[in-house]
Amino acid sequence: MSARDRSALSEMSEVILGALPDAVVMVDGSNRIRFVNLAAETLFGVSAVVLRRQTLEDLVPFASPLLALVSQARKRGAWVSEYGVPLTGPKMNPANVDIQVSPVNESWQDLVITFRERGIAQKIDGQLMHRGAARSVIGMARVLAHEVKNPLSGIKGAAQLVEDEVKPESRELTQLIVRETDRIANLINRLEDFSDRHPMDREPVNIHQVLGHVRRIAEHGFARNISLVENYDPSLPPVMGSSDQLIQVFLNLAKNAAEAIGTRANGEIVFTTAYRHGVRLAVPGSKARMELPLEVCVIDNGPGIPEDMRPCLFDAFVSSKAGGVGLGLALVAKIVGDHGGIVEPDLSGDRTVFRVLLPAHASRENSTETEDAA
Repeated sequence: MSARDRSALSEMSEVILGALPDAVVMVDGSNRIRFVNLAAETLFGVSAVVLRRQTLEDLVPFASPLLALVSQARKRGAWVSEYGVPLTGPKMNPANVDIQVSPVNESWQDLVITFRERGIAQKIDGQLMHRGAARSVIGMARVLAHEVKNPLSGIKGAAQLVEDEVKPESRELTQLIVRETDRIANLINRLEDFSDRHPMDREPVNIHQVLGHVRRIAEHGFARNISLVENYDPSLPPVMGSSDQLIQVFLNLAKNAAEAIGTRANGEIVFTTAYRHGVRLAVPGSKARMELPLEVCVIDNGPGIPEDMRPCLFDAFVSSKAGGVGLGLALVAKIVGDHGGIVEPDLSGDRTVFRVLLPAHASRENSTETEDAA
């Protein structure tokens, strides 16, 4: 490539990076800033000319998590990311950002750092609210179970007794009473799924066995006319949790995907797994950082989720389906939260993606910590 071509390519790269909404900073092996885009100038409150005369240490305090991430990326020779990182500096407004640090050459010294102010941190807070809403549903379920189910049994029994005494043309009404009491009892039973009165029995769970069970149910039932695709990382470590509850999570997500696809041609549901080394997030209300390296995605090529439904996807009793109760995704958020993970919808492309991030079994986490300490 000629010098002229390299210069043109460099200018084009700067134009592209400058247009990105995320803040992008490139540093050399001494953490001296070599490039910033417009969003980075806005984030740090300093012009590009001034930033290129500084190092990262000039921008953030000595104990900033940003510096630890930069060191970690060089040590591992791989990209690392962290969600919900508090970022402060002399001239910037305090921000809560997602950070990804990526080496750009084989020496692993030059790094590209991407900052995103609106990311998973806000989704975590939202899911904490969804989890709180689910807990409220738990209380409601207990009240309903105690106060409503017994009278319902009496109503149903009385209707069945009366059915033998009434005229044939009136039996349709007694049968309606029986059907409606059954329907209400079934709703209450579904609400009781939120109950957490008993602690979860945890054990190492192979997530691929969970997904295999879900696939068998789907291909012989609600997704028999839909193509089911698997794209797995075979080396994935186990997750500590409940196999039955994780089956419930991915069964709900797969069923939602199948219902979204409906009868459209070339319908497809894709299950993927991956190990996202270095993915961490802040625990709200704590300085602790939680490792969530196990990623499981359920992807469909249905018509997507209506815009007005997106802010309340995980709320109980909210559904876009005719006759839907709206408990499926609320239950998913609760179970994933009980496992110490998060569920994150990605609705930006031409496919609907539900991404579940889970902690690995402790033995894998301990080995990772040992590697970091070495």
